[in-house]
Amino acid sequence: MRTEEIRVPDIGDFRDVEVVEVHVRAGDVVVREQALITVESDKATLEIPSPIAGVITSMPLRVGDKVSQGSMIGTASASDEAGAQGEPISADQDVGQRATDYTRYDLVVIGGGPGGYSAAFRAADLGLNTAIVERYGTLGGVCLNVGCIPSKALLHVAAVKEEAERIADKGIRFAAPQIDLQELRAFKHGTVKKLTDGLSQMAAARRVTVIRGIAKFASAMRLEIVGEGAGSQQIEFGQCIIATGSRAVQLAVLPKDERVVTSTGALALRSIPGRMLVIGAGIIGLEMATVYSSLGAKINLVERLPDILAGVDADAVKIWRSRNAHRFEHIDVASSVSTAEITPDGVRVGTTGASVRTRSYDLVLQSAGRVPNSSELGLERIDVAIDSNGFIQVDEQMRTTARNVFAIGDVVGGSMLAHKAVHEGHVAAEVAAGKPAAFTAKIVPNVAYTDPEIAWVGKSERDVAESGRKIRSAKFPWAASGRAIASGASYGMTKLLFDAETGRIVGGVIVGPHAGDMIGEICLAIEMGADAIDIGKTIHPHPTLGETIGMAAEVHEGICTDLPPIARKR
Repeated sequence: MRTEEIRVPDIGDFRDVEVVEVHVRAGDVVVREQALITVESDKATLEIPSPIAGVITSMPLRVGDKVSQGSMIGTASASDEAGAQGEPISADQDVGQRATDYTRYDLVVIGGGPGGYSAAFRAADLGLNTAIVERYGTLGGVCLNVGCIPSKALLHVAAVKEEAERIADKGIRFAAPQIDLQELRAFKHGTVKKLTDGLSQMAAARRVTVIRGIAKFASAMRLEIVGEGAGSQQIEFGQCIIATGSRAVQLAVLPKDERVVTSTGALALRSIPGRMLVIGAGIIGLEMATVYSSLGAKINLVERLPDILAGVDADAVKIWRSRNAHRFEHIDVASSVSTAEITPDGVRVGTTGASVRTRSYDLVLQSAGRVPNSSELGLERIDVAIDSNGFIQVDEQMRTTARNVFAIGDVVGGSMLAHKAVHEGHVAAEVAAGKPAAFTAKIVPNVAYTDPEIAWVGKSERDVAESGRKIRSAKFPWAASGRAIASGASYGMTKLLFDAETGRIVGGVIVGPHAGDMIGEICLAIEMGADAIDIGKTIHPHPTLGETIGMAAEVHEGICTDLPPIARKR
């Protein structure tokens, strides 16, 4: 160990800037690039990172102090073996024990996605000394960096463009749009950066240590972390939460080529293809088809199942198809890719099944599902059970078969959605902190952020038909909604499903603008055991799209005055 002075590095033209946050104190363990202080001028806010890994021995600065380049921040006992944070690294590096003194944390979270950072932040709020091990350069995981957030940024742009085109028949006309891909990518990147920067600040505010690298279990209470150019380090933990997420399925039939991409590559938006093939008609495939179609690409879609959006309400899928027929040259269901090769004309793909086609594409998106990131964790060393598909087995407290190790999110299976992972992360953190908690959610909502949006939750009519359970469905067509008509959304629909014996709501689906924003009311109604009277008698503001939920409940009760009267038997 050696003691080093830590001074303010070159921060450009800033002089005598005020310290607005001090993130560490004497005795804290820090890693390289961890934020030590935050300074603020009238032009910018800057985090000053640690240039070394080690233990802080003095931290004389206080909030309100003024610093410039070269000002003393503090001192630290630096460890040559501590290891530095690096950029994304390969997981196939050999792991071996190289250290004898280990930093110890109450809780270590492997993975910094929505589930992982939520678990870490909750644990820190409960008083646990917490660290996150993240293999990439920023927190946020797939969702914030190359998934949910960038896709919604692009979908927003697509929706605005298409709404501007549709409004022409209402008396407002715009010139033909000009697409600047560089500006569009910058908007997407800026959206992501604002959120990931916020996560870094929240981690620092909670004193959560962020360690960059790839983690493997060395033993039941120790992790080996490999970082590019920094060798490896080991850290000890009392408890651990695995939140390593999932990755896109790579179809063996497809060649390796920059024009064959997963959702990550599609969101890079390198160019607008003339013709694009989307393999897989789930949420990801349809969202990307929406984006690229709005930018001018001709889309073909192939799905091995009998219909798109498998498991979604048939009425909802019918509406979606009618509103999106213009996007696709072909939608081939009950079909699959049989051949693929690179040619001078692009990627030539052949499909077989209900439809047989061979065609060249400028871009091929494979969105045929996701698999858990569990194979490289060294789980065999700690006796954590996984199923035949690689999903980690957990109980309702999110504990694995190793009692001090938890797992959450995509890596445990079920709905592979960020909002589910967040709730599971909170449960795991609370249990780790000794709180009584369990993941007992009755339902997890789903949303396809396409145009129109489809949101659904709970039981579907198909589910109930297969189980033999009796239900009653009530549908309110948006053609009877003043707000929907005024908004050009009269095609939409709200459908509620009620248990025929208890009268309680068990499911629902909404099709139309802002469906994802409204589905939460149906979720709450299911969780609270509400019936149609509870929902219908709740006053909803008028005129809104949300009031269609109350009106659907009134349809169930036969008292909806916004639809023609129900014929009564004499």
